[in-house]
Amino acid sequence: QVQLVESGGGMVQAGGSLRLSCSASARTGIRYVLGWFRQAPGQERKFVAAISWSGGSTDYADSVKGRFDISRNSAKNTAYLQMNSLKPEDTAVYFCAVAHQATRKGARYAYWGQGTQVTVAS
Repeated sequence: QVQLVESGGGMVQAGGSLRLSCSASARTGIRYVLGWFRQAPGQERKFVAAISWSGGSTDYADSVKGRFDISRNSAKNTAYLQMNSLKPEDTAVYFCAVAHQATRKGARYAYWGQGTQVTVAS
């Protein structure tokens, strides 16, 4: 069982930045991929970024590549999503989730946080 708690969401003007955090509680020794997803009102949940256990491998959706940066501190079981140059279309609820293997498919992620709202004003 893994519990995930996101934080850091809020409202920001277009062009601004936010840093999301995801704190995971898991048994020591479990290695997992951590992903970020987002869901805007009336839309399906979409993949944003993922990072391997070591942090050596990352993956980004094209829509955020070059603007968002995913990182993690495995010793603290915490991951981060630094979001720069935010656009109104980035407005969504952002979720972190964990999976055993790297994937963009949400169905492969076994545990999810409750989400944190990000609103980008134009």
